[in-house]
Amino acid sequence: MRNDPLFFFSFSHSASRSYGDRGGERTGCSATDLVIERNQVLNPKPDPSTLVFGKQFSDHMLTITWSEKEGWEAPQIKPFQNLSLHPASSALHYSIELFEGMKAFRGVDNQIRLFRPMLNMERMHRSAERSCLPLFDKMELLECIKKLVEVDQEWVPYSQSASLYIRPTFIGIEPSLGVTRAGKAMIFVIVGPVGPYFATGAFKPVSLLADPSFVRAWQGGVGAYKMGGNYGPTIAVQNEAVKQGCQQVLWLYGEQEEITEVGTMNLFIYWTNDNGEKELMTPPLDGIILPGVTRQSLLDLARDWGEFKVTERSMGMKELLGALDAGRIIEVFGAGTACVVCPVGSLLYRGEYGRKASEWAPLVA
Repeated sequence: MRNDPLFFFSFSHSASRSYGDRGGERTGCSATDLVIERNQVLNPKPDPSTLVFGKQFSDHMLTITWSEKEGWEAPQIKPFQNLSLHPASSALHYSIELFEGMKAFRGVDNQIRLFRPMLNMERMHRSAERSCLPLFDKMELLECIKKLVEVDQEWVPYSQSASLYIRPTFIGIEPSLGVTRAGKAMIFVIVGPVGPYFATGAFKPVSLLADPSFVRAWQGGVGAYKMGGNYGPTIAVQNEAVKQGCQQVLWLYGEQEEITEVGTMNLFIYWTNDNGEKELMTPPLDGIILPGVTRQSLLDLARDWGEFKVTERSMGMKELLGALDAGRIIEVFGAGTACVVCPVGSLLYRGEYGRKASEWAPLVA
């Protein structure tokens, strides 16, 4: 891992930033008001080699509540526990909810580092604005998250193949069935050690179903924001992919069947373009693509290397299939916080490449 300020944010001190108004807007989440209640009974830490994704959680959690009347209350780190919500909470009925996915890593020097956390805070802030949830101070929330990781630092795996997954979540808790912005809300953050996202293990190629009858996001929608409502409806399509012998979905959009994302990951294609140049291509942030932190990091690295052309542009299935038939596709892969980088091994599209795994055309040279 690179010990580079561009890529990692290391914590080595307690939350101590001062509260104030940012740009004339009182946005709360003061880390100086943080209250910590430590769990008196600590759970045993799992063996890193046995970890699966998202099944185990640490001893503590962070909660911050807000109301129109009182504003932001003092953040709390407290023992991990169930939430108590009114049955009419707006998150439960109208999906007034968003989340983030972050990771902390333990380096070979035993120092714990967060991976580009301000990009997550900025994206979470944009999602909150789009969801009509109250805005928050990004730096103050990050300081609270850093303190939570510090409190539960022994949950950061002593392993180079595992990490601590951090899930900040923001929900409307207004006890009303009216379809309107929430007058009450809560940020909560839970963390837990994770291994590879896919059961097949890290960096194992996956197979894709590309079916234009299914759409993940559309222009004017909320595909560019990390909201739970973008993910729940994809489960049925994922199940359909499994029925057809595939592991993930290649999401297509519009009359040109533009390739957009793969599963819950951003998509990259490394190929020889029409001009004979080696090129790393990924779809542009045009409103239907989630601005992934790993996506941005890969683009930053590739541009810094300067070894091949790096492009953000649209590509339709016709162009992809033509390049595949011509043998110009070098590698296709997905990228995201949970999966890191996941190579694509094969593609099933309108039966053109067969309906049996043995007949699929390889995407990885």
